[in-house]
Amino acid sequence: MSFLVVYVTHPSKPEAVQLSAKLLNAHLVACVNYFPIESTYWWEWRLTNSTEILTFYKTTLDKWELVKDFIEKNHKYEVPCIMKFATVEANDSYENWISEQVLTPKL
Repeated sequence: MSFLVVYVTHPSKPEAVQLSAKLLNAHLVACVNYFPIESTYWWEWRLTNSTEILTFYKTTLDKWELVKDFIEKNHKYEVPCIMKFATVEANDSYENWISEQVLTPKL
């Protein structure tokens, strides 16, 4: 069995936590990790530096479209970064736990 890691950046920790709580309460993801990062990117034709919060969401392969759509609808950024790392593998007990947690999404 394998699962997905979904990589998403957020403008602040409170906003990351708020969106993560919605995903967790809907049972679309099993777990979230938070990382402070520094980013440099082009925005509105200007080179921009910012601090952001990176989240890694763990979910099952079949939930990708639901998770992606949910984040796009609820994210604060005009153009959110939502990337999937597909076919991630872990120890069996962890993969089973992920599957159990996202079995029935509550939208």
